[in-house]
Amino acid sequence: MPTYRLTLEYEGTDWYGWQIQPDRPTIQQAIQDALATILRLDDVLVVGSGRTDAGVHATGQVAHVALQQSIDPFRLRGALNGVLPPTIVVRDLAPAPDDFHARYSARARRYEYVLTAEPVALARRHVWYVRPAPDVSLMKQAAEDLLGAHDFTSFCRTQTETPNRICTVTEAAFTSAPRSGLTLFSIEADRFLHGMVRSIVGTLVDIGQGRRPLRAIPSILAERDRRVASRSAPARGLTLVSVKYANDPPDAWSKTPTRR
Repeated sequence: MPTYRLTLEYEGTDWYGWQIQPDRPTIQQAIQDALATILRLDDVLVVGSGRTDAGVHATGQVAHVALQQSIDPFRLRGALNGVLPPTIVVRDLAPAPDDFHARYSARARRYEYVLTAEPVALARRHVWYVRPAPDVSLMKQAAEDLLGAHDFTSFCRTQTETPNRICTVTEAAFTSAPRSGLTLFSIEADRFLHGMVRSIVGTLVDIGQGRRPLRAIPSILAERDRRVASRSAPARGLTLVSVKYANDPPDAWSKTPTRR
């Protein structure tokens, strides 16, 4: 069965996340339904690199699908974009090795979170409006304590069933765009737990607002208790921007557009 790799972009505001849920519109269900319609198949399984929560966006989500016969990737991509709702776009569709798995073959993932202390209109569905304005320099310093391998139990949802909660974070950085008034938090790791990025952002904002001490992160990690971290940041500011695989070209991530 030939395997195909899809790179997806979606505006998550009106969707209940990636994973199929009963009686709720999800990204996975929409893509499977579109494939079933185009290919006239009764059962199609699309596997994503990971879940994104309700309201979370993506510019570089990766998925794979195994089909019973070979297809023309270019024509299938065009057909999918003609059938899918306008809030979901297939940016790329290409043959993949038979052993490719969107989730288990992934080596790293990258998310971005955008926040602002100024009211916005056009970007209101993609940023967190935060008041009072947090001190970005404090958040930058605090984010450094996330780097390396840690048990992130304190930053994942309590119902998470994953027994291994150790993640290795290779980047956690803030950049500001003075002209737009937006602040961008970028985080890259080998894996992420359910709700991890949003709870990290909520905690960093509390540090930036002086609600927590500058070096709060190490003690929060050590507690391994979700109750000691801060509230989760809203889903609307979060975007999955890229997923990296072992055989990707070195500049693969640099070609993925980010929201700045």
